[in-house]
Amino acid sequence: MQFAIGVGGMSSLLDLVANIETSSAHRLWCIRIECNIEPHYRLDHICRFYMTLQTPNTRSQPDQVLVDIADYVINRSIQSGLAYETARHCLMDTLGCGLEALSYPECTRLLGPIIPGTIVPNGAKVPGTRFQLDPVQAAFNIGAMIRWLDFNDTWLAAEWGHPSDNLGGILATADWLARNIAAGYVDREPLLMREVLTAMIKAHEIQGCLALENSFNRVGLDHVLLVKVASTAVVTHLLGGSHDQIVAALSQAWVDGQALRTYRHAPNTGSRKSWAAGDATSRAVWLALITLKGEMGYPSVLTTKNWGFYDALFRGRSLQFQRPVERWGTYVMENILFKISFPAEFHAQTAVECAMQLHPIVRERIADIEKITVRTHAAAVRIIDKHGPLNNYADRDHCMQYMVAVALIFGRLTAADYLDDVARDERIDNLRGKIICLEDSQFTKDYHDPEKRAIANAVTVEFKGGEKLPELVVEYPIGHSRRRKEGIPLLEDKFRTNLTRRFPVKQQKAIIDLFLNQKRLEETPVNEFVDMFVI
Repeated sequence: MQFAIGVGGMSSLLDLVANIETSSAHRLWCIRIECNIEPHYRLDHICRFYMTLQTPNTRSQPDQVLVDIADYVINRSIQSGLAYETARHCLMDTLGCGLEALSYPECTRLLGPIIPGTIVPNGAKVPGTRFQLDPVQAAFNIGAMIRWLDFNDTWLAAEWGHPSDNLGGILATADWLARNIAAGYVDREPLLMREVLTAMIKAHEIQGCLALENSFNRVGLDHVLLVKVASTAVVTHLLGGSHDQIVAALSQAWVDGQALRTYRHAPNTGSRKSWAAGDATSRAVWLALITLKGEMGYPSVLTTKNWGFYDALFRGRSLQFQRPVERWGTYVMENILFKISFPAEFHAQTAVECAMQLHPIVRERIADIEKITVRTHAAAVRIIDKHGPLNNYADRDHCMQYMVAVALIFGRLTAADYLDDVARDERIDNLRGKIICLEDSQFTKDYHDPEKRAIANAVTVEFKGGEKLPELVVEYPIGHSRRRKEGIPLLEDKFRTNLTRRFPVKQQKAIIDLFLNQKRLEETPVNEFVDMFVI
């Protein structure tokens, strides 16, 4: 298709003929220019001007996705007892992961107020610390703690992520609001922990259902985009936002420039992956607050041609829904994956479980191992099949070979095993070099099957001289919903261990007793709950 464009006074300087083609394979605009253009006219300016002329300046109705999410947050009543029980366990585990992270200086140096010494009256408190901050900075603190060791919950689909990352924004906002209610500055009923659990369930559902069919990593975007979107929706609602205000705040979350996955992959893997979710959930709180002050939204943020999210960042694709929004309820929370035994990237959990079972057999024969084959699924190959030097903690905890090697050699895998002192052991790199990952198509199919959601790995060890051990296969990690009866007692033990890292015995007992009583926990005012975690 040909277009001849004369642009006002520019017509005497150029005669622009553009052939505009649409590639069905890539959904990208390709523009061929056949003309002579004066040097001081930049081609990208001319093309942008042309595309702007094609966009009518008619304010559209809000994108249906924004409306549907707001409908879900405001109107969907959560009735599932299983969802609230799982949310209680999720809250317990998520806070425990944050408490463990406080043992690591690399994490704690990022915490506290932006300006040292700042005190916020009726501010949100950061569990395990003495900080009392504005809700935006408190959300970052809590979010960074939660995610630092890669030990909180996980959701695996077309997009990966950790829905409990939303707790940073949810708990900080709820605590700040509860303290202002208690102080008489906000006229409403006391805010109870049941509302926190409800917000968690809905944030999980938003993030998890958006992840089912939409691979943001395929276009280079990080999954914390979904944390920002989910946190924005539920936090705006917690703060009393109307349906229109939730829609406006959601549009702000989508219109933001989104984080790249650069910090999760070689050769740039780094510690930002440990605080990226804190950044996203705190940004959500800020967007909610400015929206409630009257800041406008951008109704067609997703669908606007050229400038909307779909065209600008998602290669022309629109969001797809395996579970339509009208069916959203409690699916994600009820099926969430807990990391119970190992702080390992979740695609490696079952491989590490295999390695732990093999440890007693191979521990005296590590030097005799010729080859180790890990039969796995496509996502594991794509994310954690890593060779060559590992430069830091973040590199190691996203390397299948490193995690399997440590478990085989030591019979353990803890957060400390990713530190330099352990990584210097030459046996780890020697064994790592003998481990190969191969995709199994059935494992990949079962990974995406909504009725299974398996995360299978199989490990085979071969020795010099030809001896070969029987292959070990684990399809579902202990944190999977299919293994809840086996996993929950261990999850509670994990929480008890994390409480011992920060609190005296009496305080530990008070906290665990509350968590083991669903009704009493739900009826506890949020500020009183958070006060239990102050040191």
